[in-house]
Amino acid sequence: MSSKKEFSYKEYLEPEMMLQLYSQGAFPMADEKTGIINWYLPEKRTIIPLNNYNYPRSLKKAISDFNFEFKFDTDFISVVDICANRKPTWISEELIEAYLRLDKLGFIHTVETWQKEKLVGGLYGVTIRGAFFGESMFSKVSQASKAALIKLIEHLNKRKFVLLDVQYITPHLKMFGAIEISFEQYEALLAKAYKADCRF
Repeated sequence: MSSKKEFSYKEYLEPEMMLQLYSQGAFPMADEKTGIINWYLPEKRTIIPLNNYNYPRSLKKAISDFNFEFKFDTDFISVVDICANRKPTWISEELIEAYLRLDKLGFIHTVETWQKEKLVGGLYGVTIRGAFFGESMFSKVSQASKAALIKLIEHLNKRKFVLLDVQYITPHLKMFGAIEISFEQYEALLAKAYKADCRF
């Protein structure tokens, strides 16, 4: 994994330090074999431009046909536990505990997809002012994670957010207009995001 910097100290899992690292564009991932949590700062970053995203036509139909219901911030622990329940996973128990400390301070947020009163998809991320740092998503039924992502984009636009950071490019994210940008471009977006007084 190409990174500008890597860190692996436990004190970097305390809320104040985590927020400082996130604010610089870094994000944590646990090594599945050793459990060591490293912080990564890739030279290229992937974002979904909030002013130029794509809403797949097939997704609009799926949301209507599947009778999805969307909720925000009602069940973070279920969302993160399901995201972690895969092989391989970078979400360790220690990292979940660190996220819970951030959640208590109001910096973790979820978008949840429900169907017939069951949690079938969702995502979570960290927010700092006008920036949302997407971490992970899951889907138990077709289209559920994609539906959560489009609802996140709509919600961030409604709340005047500036940046939606999705870390690495994937075919899944490309469907929504995700692009890679240089770290210099990313830093400029961070600076703009931190001038915005946004509330999730």
